[in-house]
Amino acid sequence: MNQNQNKLKASVALLRIFIGWHFLFEGVVKMYNPEWTSFGYLATAQGPFEWFFTMLIGDATIGWVDTMNIIALMVVGVTFTLGVFERIGAFVGVGLLALYFLAHPPFPGLTQMNVEGNYWIINKNLIELVACIVIYQLPTGSYFGLDYLRKNKLKTQEQ
Repeated sequence: MNQNQNKLKASVALLRIFIGWHFLFEGVVKMYNPEWTSFGYLATAQGPFEWFFTMLIGDATIGWVDTMNIIALMVVGVTFTLGVFERIGAFVGVGLLALYFLAHPPFPGLTQMNVEGNYWIINKNLIELVACIVIYQLPTGSYFGLDYLRKNKLKTQEQ
């Protein structure tokens, strides 16, 4: 492999680990905070899918929504941080980030509520979503992560 390919792999691996840490930390914080709920974020949803997010805040559904959010954050966090099954993590991450983006889209004419920063069309959720697509296409666990160790162990057992 040439030096540029190695640099690209190292950069994508670092991107994967940083995104993984972000998701993992968010999931752990939410899991151990008994006061946390996605209710406020969903209740202030706006844009063309407001109806969908409003539907999720019912008494019968909000507990499930909160639990699924934490599980999805942890799946992305663990798979990306450890470099194992990262395509599954990337798929889950794209779905979760798409939901976050669509709940509060930074579209012209919408007042941004319950979000950090000021955005116009593109926000950090969309950027991280695209990064998950890159990681899906260029998984790095096979040379820096548990996938690397797993594959080398299988090769050793075959010999």
